[in-house]
Amino acid sequence: MTGRTAVKAVEASGKRKPKVEPTPRGSTYVRPDELDWKPSPFPGIQIKVLYEDKAKGELTCLLKWAPGASLPMHKHPELEQTWVLEGSFYDHDGICKAGEYVWRTPGSIHETHSDTGAVILAIYRKPNMFYRETGQVTSGYGT
Repeated sequence: MTGRTAVKAVEASGKRKPKVEPTPRGSTYVRPDELDWKPSPFPGIQIKVLYEDKAKGELTCLLKWAPGASLPMHKHPELEQTWVLEGSFYDHDGICKAGEYVWRTPGSIHETHSDTGAVILAIYRKPNMFYRETGQVTSGYGT
């Protein structure tokens, strides 16, 4: 069948056979409301893990900040993306409020705070490196 003949056959039948088929079980649906908040290593901050690949260091999570909570000084080895769902949080560069989005450049270092409390969606390509007052450096949220 030539290209024109194939086009005419499709037009005549009104149906086009898909060239690509969907992957069975290729989607994973997560219901955050059905997940429990778990403690993080940081006072006043709880976590719900939505996706994690520990081998690659990838993590997508919800973080719930109590009013007055802070994350200590930390480095982002890769891009970090954050969408604030409720409340607000801030660093030395500015404040991000509900409905707003902020991303951090690879290698950036800062500490973050929330005076009001917040719920954020955070997407990490690699775990944060946290600088502790003891001089110890820890990685990630201990999930």
